[in-house]
Amino acid sequence: MSIQFADLTFPSPTAESLNAAFGAVSTLLDEGHRTEALARFDAERRAYDSWASMVALRFSQDTTSPQARTDRDLADRLTPLVTELEVAIKRRLLDDRAGLATAVGTHTVRLWETDITTFDPRIRAALEEEARLGADYTALLAAARVTVQGQTVNLSGLAPFAEHPDRAVRYEAEKARWDFFATNGPELDRIYDQLVQVRHGMARTLGYDNYIPLGYRRMRRVDYGPEDVARFREDVLAHVVPLVGAIMENRRLTMNWDRLHFWDESLIDPLGNPKPAGGHDLLLERAQTMFDRMGGDLGTFYRQMVEGGFLDLRNREGKAGGGFCTAFPTVGMPFIFANFNGTQHDITVFTHEMGHAYQNWKSRDLPGIDLLWPTMDAAEIHSMALEFLTWPQIDLMVEDGLADRFRRMHLIGSLSFLPYGVCVDHFQHEVYANPGMTAAERHETWQRLEKLYLPWRDYGDLSWPAAGGRWQAQGHIYRSPFYYIDYTLALCCAMQFWLHSRADQAGAMAVYADLCALGGSQPFTGLVDAAGLISPFRQGTLADIVQEADRFLHLR
Repeated sequence: MSIQFADLTFPSPTAESLNAAFGAVSTLLDEGHRTEALARFDAERRAYDSWASMVALRFSQDTTSPQARTDRDLADRLTPLVTELEVAIKRRLLDDRAGLATAVGTHTVRLWETDITTFDPRIRAALEEEARLGADYTALLAAARVTVQGQTVNLSGLAPFAEHPDRAVRYEAEKARWDFFATNGPELDRIYDQLVQVRHGMARTLGYDNYIPLGYRRMRRVDYGPEDVARFREDVLAHVVPLVGAIMENRRLTMNWDRLHFWDESLIDPLGNPKPAGGHDLLLERAQTMFDRMGGDLGTFYRQMVEGGFLDLRNREGKAGGGFCTAFPTVGMPFIFANFNGTQHDITVFTHEMGHAYQNWKSRDLPGIDLLWPTMDAAEIHSMALEFLTWPQIDLMVEDGLADRFRRMHLIGSLSFLPYGVCVDHFQHEVYANPGMTAAERHETWQRLEKLYLPWRDYGDLSWPAAGGRWQAQGHIYRSPFYYIDYTLALCCAMQFWLHSRADQAGAMAVYADLCALGGSQPFTGLVDAAGLISPFRQGTLADIVQEADRFLHLR
């Protein structure tokens, strides 16, 4: 019988129980039992991560639940303590780097060497405050209620209206969205300013000039730095922005619009974005056929997800927006969270999160919790690649006869994302390099960068985003600084899987499954090499991808 999500329970820890648990690891080290200490250390980390993952998931499932908020507050208080306890033990274990490398591998050693530079007991209170502010942002957006076409919906529920074939409906949806942000803009500015100051303060306490190097270390990037990312942003500007500009101009001409407005960008297909073949239950049923046809053990894994109840895909009141995949390392099963809304995003978000889930499942038996997930840059390769690898079977998930239009829309959407993704990253680099910026200066910075990376963008009379407030809707900027570039780096790799699959679908799937099984056993560039991919940091990589995409789309 498969593992049932409903049966999972993880005991709530306390500060006392955590001190005792990690203290037992230290005692084993004191007694010279290094092998036993490593095993106990891994077990305690898995236990805490499983509990914390469940707490975060329950809060996302119902942000209005007092119990979920209480548990989330407890996790926010305990996680800095756990980090302190973990770092202390990692420091002890790193005293014998050669022996540690033999036991856990050189990559885990590099990760731990990075981890110990990101924490000091002096920043524990700041970490708690950072978590509290992130939760405040999540709850504020989850509580949003806006009215469009006579219907009151949350922000996730706006998607069908934002992609509506009727231009007036799209405008109404975006006006409702940005009226909410305008109303709550001062509070969103306050939350973000406090986050910036808290993070800058942590960095200064730890001896850094600003948060940027600390942010990279917290992301566990051991093989590249801000200079490499800056060069990648330049490549996007040079190769991708012109193609996306041509795509936008082609859309304007096709639709005979005098100007392409922001509310027109979501209507990628002039005939109307293809929609899913049906609702939640039909999509889940057809996904089983799709994954079975793709070969290997993907279908077997998906069946376990469904039968075990490890999916929460319906949009509802009080549920946090967006989608994510989490996992419970003590049981080896991931969980997918999303908000189906009847648009093409149901398909892309689902296949994206399935990529994360499949990777975590494939690597579930690797030794050591640090290997179960790769760093987020590599993790996004698995998710975005699966979006493309489902292309041959995507007919099952899309309205009858519209699969070719869906594939075209998906490719255009992927290309269009790259300039936005690097804009988000560039914005964060400027913010954290200049933490004393006022709220107005941050909005001006976003305006300037948006004109650089998205020169076609025209907000019309949507005053809040036109004045530089668009970034406030991007939760990663608040909750996960410097994460967003990972999507763009991974997309550059995922599109190489797309190129491979067009020539050899079975071969691409085999390489993909092998990559997933490697988990986090290597850093980003090592995993890229292992899969036979070309690094996004290598000059010309994007140029080749853009050239092939341009040929596929026949726009120029």
